[in-house]
Amino acid sequence: MSDEAAPLRDELLIRSVTSSEVVFEGAVWDVRRDIFELEGETLVREVVDHPGAVAVLALDDEDRALLIRQYRHPVGAHEWEIPAGLLDVEGEDPLVGAQRELLEEADLTADDWWVLTDYFTSPGGMNEAIRIYLARGLHPVPEAERHERDGEEAHIEYRRVPLDEIAAAVLAGDLHNSTLIIAALAARAAREGEWVSLRPSDSAWPEHPAHRAGHTTR
Repeated sequence: MSDEAAPLRDELLIRSVTSSEVVFEGAVWDVRRDIFELEGETLVREVVDHPGAVAVLALDDEDRALLIRQYRHPVGAHEWEIPAGLLDVEGEDPLVGAQRELLEEADLTADDWWVLTDYFTSPGGMNEAIRIYLARGLHPVPEAERHERDGEEAHIEYRRVPLDEIAAAVLAGDLHNSTLIIAALAARAAREGEWVSLRPSDSAWPEHPAHRAGHTTR
């Protein structure tokens, strides 16, 4: 039984890893097999090694979020999402990465940035951590300076949607992208609390994979 008086907070802890090997090297991420000890028991788990990611909920002056729609092959769907991307540039600050993704995917810059929320996408099988930023004070990038998109991103569609409309679509089961769901519901809750829950854009992020690499013991 846990201490009900203790703060409601996840505890970051890496168990003693006795063996770790890469069993699959992918184009974007690898899969490693870890053997570790947990309360006297030896366990074997495969882990998708992920560089982490950032996402941006960009709100205009009418509290409408910029959504993008693109094809996602693993789930076979055109999903509504918010701008997001991998933190796959060595040494890049997460905020800089988020600003880059907003510019490249949405042709926008923003004056004001805050941390909205952080989360693990699938902690049972991968170490991906995502930080969602709230961006306001939006400005379009001049057409001559816009990023040239390819692949799935070349076919992106855009829509500005009120937060309440997004939340209603989430609860109706019409939207399925986890980052969009979390961002929209978190932003609506933050708005109801007059935005006092927002954190500075440079807030520490110990859950990010790169910030935890040194915690593994071999």
